Amino acid sequence: MTLKVTGLVRHHHGNPEPTLRGLSFDLPAGTLTALLGRSGAGKSTVLRCVMGLEPFESGTIEIDGVVVQGTKDVSVDVRAGQLKAARAALGLVFQSFELCPHLTALDNCTLAPMQVKQKSRGDAEKRARELLVQLGLEHRIDAFPEQLSGGQKQRVAIARALAMEPRVLLYDEPTSALDPSMKNEVLQTLKRVDATGVTQVVVTHDLALARGVEHVCVLDHGVVIESGAPAEVLQTPKHDSTKALLKDWV
Repeated sequence: MTLKVTGLVRHHHGNPEPTLRGLSFDLPAGTLTALLGRSGAGKSTVLRCVMGLEPFESGTIEIDGVVVQGTKDVSVDVRAGQLKAARAALGLVFQSFELCPHLTALDNCTLAPMQVKQKSRGDAEKRARELLVQLGLEHRIDAFPEQLSGGQKQRVAIARALAMEPRVLLYDEPTSALDPSMKNEVLQTLKRVDATGVTQVVVTHDLALARGVEHVCVLDHGVVIESGAPAEVLQTPKHDSTKALLKDWV
């Protein structure tokens, strides 16, 4: 087990109804999973809760054996310690990449390991080069972000996240900032990462991307209404909300 979310409840200020209503899912290690659903279904909220960017009132998130509890169930200090331990196993790839424009692809990938994990420059550069080559960027290692295509920037951002050696890697709409012609490139990149054994969770509205992953979870009104292999869920959905969602996507 790498990522298990159980009974997550999250209220947003000013909204009388909870955004997450006891949401649960359990992802085995190394799974490439897409979270699907209409806007407002809770996809990005659960991603931010897992990352520790948003609090949740009750329920638990278990990441590689580390449990994070809700704000109503544990003290502030205890929860802060839980979040710190959980974040050590997590990586996040932003929609807009957030690369440092004054750093090369290599330096973007070595900065955090050197500053946060206290790795030597030699060790950090060795690992960064391995990751950039693995993601097909061997000829762009010394390029600056402005010299890279959107797909190349995406891969540098993924390499940067992997350089921190996460057990779970989270993506929020990884194809939203890319030209349609580059969307297949993202899926191929995720499959390359999948081969490393890292658990990946992708929030997406991209049906083509969802069809290419190993597992999908469909969210509606803050709960998971359907989950399983894409061939099952996306071709023969059981829930009316999933059927309506897929009809709108076609």
